[in-house]
Amino acid sequence: MKRFLSSLILAGCFFSANSFSLFPQQYREFAQAQTLDELFYTFYGQKIPLHLRRDTVAVSFKANTRSRSIQPLYLQLQQDLRRDGSGNTRSISSNHHSVDVDVKPLGENIALVNLPSGTRASLNTVQQQIQKQPYVKEMLPILSRKSQAASQEKESEQVIVLPNEIVISFEGEMSESQRQIILLRHDLEVLRPLRFSKNRYLVRSKSVSGTEILSVANQLTQVAGVQSATPNFIQATSDQMSQLLATAANLPETPHAAEHLQKQLAQLPQPKDTPISSNLLPLQWHLNSTPRRGQLLARTDIRATEAWNKSNGGRGVVVAVIDSLIQWDHPDLVKNTYKSGDRPDKLPGEEYGWDFSSQGEGDPDTRLNSQELAQIQAEFQDTFKLPSDQLLKKYQQLSDTLKQRYPKASASEIAHRIRNLIRTEIGSEFHGTWAAGIIAANSEDKAGILGVAPDTQILPVRVFGLRGAINTASLSEAIGYAASRNVDVINMSLGGLLPDEGLTEQIFDVLDAHRNLVIVASAGNENLDGVGFPAGIPGVISVGATNMTGNRTFYSSYGGGLDLVAPGGEIQNSLSGGILTTGGTWLDGFWQGMSVPDYAWGVALDPLGKYVQVQGTSFSAPIISGVVALMKGEDPKRRLSREEIVSILNKTATYDGLKLSKADANRYRLQKEVGFGTVVDAPVSRPSGIFPKAKPVSAQEYFFGRGLVNADAAVQAVKQR
Repeated sequence: MKRFLSSLILAGCFFSANSFSLFPQQYREFAQAQTLDELFYTFYGQKIPLHLRRDTVAVSFKANTRSRSIQPLYLQLQQDLRRDGSGNTRSISSNHHSVDVDVKPLGENIALVNLPSGTRASLNTVQQQIQKQPYVKEMLPILSRKSQAASQEKESEQVIVLPNEIVISFEGEMSESQRQIILLRHDLEVLRPLRFSKNRYLVRSKSVSGTEILSVANQLTQVAGVQSATPNFIQATSDQMSQLLATAANLPETPHAAEHLQKQLAQLPQPKDTPISSNLLPLQWHLNSTPRRGQLLARTDIRATEAWNKSNGGRGVVVAVIDSLIQWDHPDLVKNTYKSGDRPDKLPGEEYGWDFSSQGEGDPDTRLNSQELAQIQAEFQDTFKLPSDQLLKKYQQLSDTLKQRYPKASASEIAHRIRNLIRTEIGSEFHGTWAAGIIAANSEDKAGILGVAPDTQILPVRVFGLRGAINTASLSEAIGYAASRNVDVINMSLGGLLPDEGLTEQIFDVLDAHRNLVIVASAGNENLDGVGFPAGIPGVISVGATNMTGNRTFYSSYGGGLDLVAPGGEIQNSLSGGILTTGGTWLDGFWQGMSVPDYAWGVALDPLGKYVQVQGTSFSAPIISGVVALMKGEDPKRRLSREEIVSILNKTATYDGLKLSKADANRYRLQKEVGFGTVVDAPVSRPSGIFPKAKPVSAQEYFFGRGLVNADAAVQAVKQR
């Protein structure tokens, strides 16, 4: 079991509503917060420091407010902020320096107003303009924790929106009257109890707002009968994914993509002795690397094709994919999507999973809806329609940032990077579709790809809104919901979230109540010593990433909390080094009114983006989930406990084909000899005496955990039990 507190990476990048007025008191609140020496919340008694950001403003919109035009409200706000009182387009100015504001959506009902670097003095001007808009409800504080792995640039900072919401958990023996007394004493009102959870409530303060919510939550943690209290942060994780996929920004377009793909496939053999195949299987090196690496080089895959010979492909197993947009009607996914059926706690309209990212009680459809399409379609089409000079002008902030980073790049090169960055960012909204394809893809016509467990079913569970907006309350409900549907595996391809005591308790409760349930999570893409949250929670399998040559990927986190590794891909040198999976931009709505190009772009394998090649521990985690599904398919009566499944995974994993880079070997020597580490501000508990003094793990275990998962050996071990 992991040493919990000392293994967490405090990085991350979270929804809501009812706080922070737009009147003078609000400006005083912002000013006071900026002068505070310390902003923090607590995690099992440890302080997690936060910082108030001054370069971005969060805005929430009034419910059921229609834009004056058909465009989304965030675009309406951007347009209104760029106009003067006479209706003429302008830039908000301060001290005669123009400020070209940029507004981005965050989830369903929030927008982020970003100011260019060096314009902090214009914040009050922007706030005053925002206040005048009739469709704006309120502004909310934005906090951050700088990523340890990133530079000090503005875009490396997390975005953490602080609403007037706290998730509070009461001890089980507390009576209703005792709970009400605590709420009254702290002037709190209940917004709603958390579904699929016990003794947890979403509450708001009736007397304070802004950063004072942190103090209220911290005070509640000291109250007898309160098990935990944490602000319901809205984290924006899209920046993490954008940074990871930024290596795709300079990838060249592939002309005549269809012909190029056919030539590539003609040069690659299908894996031998596999009971199931598909057209694109030779490109899926994570399932069988021999077609790509040849017979002479060591295997760096999970030996899935051999496992299929010994298994039923995961038939009868259900894997919940807790993630972002899950476009379950993708041709490679639709036949393997789990249908909920009738049950006592069935949600209204529930059929294929549930979307917890939506406001209110959520939504029965995890797919892209028309409102969300309207928010991202225009930018996506701009990258194909606009000539370079117009693109540079329209996306000036991004252009200026790239010019500073690449001063020798030409205008056309900057424009190319902008196209790829925008396309990749929009494509990554379908992160959940990417993860689902890795687990269970299996097209009817065999023209596409195969998942690790091609006959298992997925339960789509959405928790991320647009731009990776996620909050603790939704994630807690999603985990409880998945468990209530009696799934066999929960895959959480999310890492780097803020450590959360209430969420930890929910996972412990679910694991205790469902002894055979296996939860798998990404170790994190921070390239740091220590796995991220929630992968660091004991009982959760934390998964790191390897590349096609058998090295640890440049981004994968590592250390004593790492359990296993699986292929996660690298695309910095070649797109073909990524993990091939199902994409989402093939939908007709993205291409309405324009011609589909004949070239492949960004991470897309084909012009539509029906298939993508990606990288991240987000994609090594679903590989492990798929392997567990294969194992459980050979245990139809579910006799094997979670501990037995994990034990088999650990015992059958191997270091064969894996190799340490020289840099990692030297990093290990330094850490072992002098205690040098990369986690400098993670909460560390004092030794309790429960554990003996730890002996150093080997270099292989330090970077690869117990090794590379071996699906063939794991399935065989289950069959022999």
